[in-house]
Amino acid sequence: MVSFLCEIAGVSRSGFYNYFSSQAQERRERREEKDLILKENILNAFHFKRRKKGARQIKMTLEGQFRITYNLKRIRRIMRKYKIVCPIRRTNPYQKMLKATQEHTILPNLLNREFKQEIPGKVLLTDITYLYYDNRQKAYLSTIKDSSTNEILAYNVSSRMTLDLATDTLVKLTKNKRVKFAEGAFIHSDQGVHYTSPTFQKHVKKLGLGQSMSRRGNCWDNAPLESFFGHFKDEAYIKPCNTIEELKKEIRSYMTYYNNFRYQWNLKKMTPVQYRNHLLQVA
Repeated sequence: MVSFLCEIAGVSRSGFYNYFSSQAQERRERREEKDLILKENILNAFHFKRRKKGARQIKMTLEGQFRITYNLKRIRRIMRKYKIVCPIRRTNPYQKMLKATQEHTILPNLLNREFKQEIPGKVLLTDITYLYYDNRQKAYLSTIKDSSTNEILAYNVSSRMTLDLATDTLVKLTKNKRVKFAEGAFIHSDQGVHYTSPTFQKHVKKLGLGQSMSRRGNCWDNAPLESFFGHFKDEAYIKPCNTIEELKKEIRSYMTYYNNFRYQWNLKKMTPVQYRNHLLQVA
C-alpha cells in the first residue's frame, strides 16, 4: 500500500519514511522555532511607529532601529508564511485641475525630471491631493517636498480647495527654520489653477525662488510627489478620523514619522532627515 501511494504521489519510499522520522520532525520543529523568532522581529519592524511596511522598509527598519540584519529573501519568506501583508497602493487616475484663465501664466519645465540633484533646498516639489475620512468627508493636503532628500518641508490641510491652500503652504515653508534655499532654487508643480495664479507666483518670487511646471496632463513630471501621496494614503490612518482636527493630528504624526523614521531604499537606506544631513556633510 505504501509503495502504491508513493508511486501516485511521485515520492520515494525512503523519502516518505524519512519525512516521518523523529530526526526530520525535530529538524522541522527547530526550523519552526527559528521562524517564530524571525516573525516576532519582523512584526516589531512592521508595526514600528504604527506604520505598516513592505519587505524593503522592514529590512531597513530592522537595521536602523533594531540593529538586526536579515536579507530580503528571508523577510519575504516569513511574510508569506505568516501572511504579514503590506497594503498595496491602487493607481489613482490623474485628475486635471480647472483650466487657467487668461490672466494665469503657464511656465516652462525647468526640472525635466532631474529629481536627484543631490543638493538640499535646490528643487522643491509641490502638489495637492484629496483625502477621504469619516464616511466620505473630503479634505485636501498640500505639500512641499525636497526632491533631493524626499523630506517634506511644509504642508497644509484644509476642507476647501481654495487658493489659500497653496499660498499658506508657502508661508509655512518660510517658517521652517531648517530650510535653506540653495543657489538657483526653484519650486516645481503641475499646471493646476493654484500654481498658474498670479497671487501664487508673486509669493514664489517674494521668496526668491524660480518656478517650473510639468507638461500638461503629465504626472510623471512630478513623480516623486505622486509617489509620496501614494505611500501616505497607504500608511496613514486617514479613514478612521472622525473630524478635521483628528485628521490634522494624524497627518502631523505621519509627517514626523516619514521625515525622521521612514527609511528609504534610494536614500542609501537613510531617512530623509538623515540623508539631508549626509548631503550637507559631504558638500
